Amino acid sequence: MILLNFAHPLTPEHIHQAEATTGQTVERVIEVTTQVDTQQSLAPQVAALAERCGLSPTEWQTLPLLVNPPALNFVAVVLLAELHGRCGYFPAHLRMRPVQGAVPPRYEVAEVLDLQALRNDARKRR
Repeated sequence: MILLNFAHPLTPEHIHQAEATTGQTVERVIEVTTQVDTQQSLAPQVAALAERCGLSPTEWQTLPLLVNPPALNFVAVVLLAELHGRCGYFPAHLRMRPVQGAVPPRYEVAEVLDLQALRNDARKRR
């Protein structure tokens, strides 16, 4: 599986947690520094973030992808739309959470969100 990281750097422990949760091996992590100019149009900036992953159209549609989304909510939602357009489905996403009581602050993988399954289930409630 390819992990697309649009957030803070992931530690080896984060990778291990993602693998344990999904039952798949992370073959490669693609780090994408996510900085946007909030005074400019967001969509082209987010499309450029996706381009920096370096994946071909075929790879977007065929590789097993896991996404660690950016923390900035409006960047994350536009990125979600961009990735759906490129993949043809909603790729799974990591949800990180703070480790309680950790000093200095640390984060752990809370869960892997299967967004496509969530979307499919939501369609039943139309």
